[in-house]
Amino acid sequence: MEDVVLYEVEDGKAVITINRPEKLNALNRATLEALDEALGRAFSSEEVSVVVITGAGPKAFVAGADISEIAGLDAISGRTFAQYGQEIFARIEASPKPVVAAVNGFALGGGCELAMACHLRVASENARFGQPEVKLGVIPGYGGTQRLARLVGKGVALELLLTGAMINAQRAFEINLVNVVVGEGEALGKALELGDAMTAQGPLALKACLEAVRSGLDMPIEEGCYLEATLFGLCCASEDMREGTSAFLEKRKPRFTGK
Repeated sequence: MEDVVLYEVEDGKAVITINRPEKLNALNRATLEALDEALGRAFSSEEVSVVVITGAGPKAFVAGADISEIAGLDAISGRTFAQYGQEIFARIEASPKPVVAAVNGFALGGGCELAMACHLRVASENARFGQPEVKLGVIPGYGGTQRLARLVGKGVALELLLTGAMINAQRAFEINLVNVVVGEGEALGKALELGDAMTAQGPLALKACLEAVRSGLDMPIEEGCYLEATLFGLCCASEDMREGTSAFLEKRKPRFTGK
């Protein structure tokens, strides 16, 4: 039986592929468990600086959750179902390493939620985004109502949530749901290109940027700036800062060690 999630590492980048193309990479329990395991490997590995998540095949990133699993839920099991996915997606958002979504084809429901949990999103021109859960009589359960509003604003989020509408990659770019749109079949390559740009930087600085933005958004700006100053100070005490400033002054490429 083929693995439902594939994992490979090259040049400091871990590529995690949801591998159920015959089901448009829909997220069932087994796939979520395998995704969680792959994330653990990537986040704990010293050879990995950046994580890229994508879907197998040209048709879908992740077309949603497995409807056959949702159909049998009640109030208690439904909440448990949602919380399990939320925990995994929160782990992505809180990752100390940058996570990039390479979106090819459909990113609907849980797929859109997975993409939104990543720090950056690259979409191919054939990508389609949406939260169509209202058409099933439910709402997004993996953080969609929360992350969508934070990314695109309350009004646009409610439009998409309340209508269940599906939008194309260009519209997703216009509302700041994705960072960049590329040609069909080019999303993974562009995501890896972004990964290369990030792996060249100081890993402690990357981690600090992620923490400053993630935590700071939920703080008053004064507290957020205090957090920034604290993280800046911690970076100044690192070997990476000494190396980075020395390399700049000596006009050479830095050799960061993450210390």
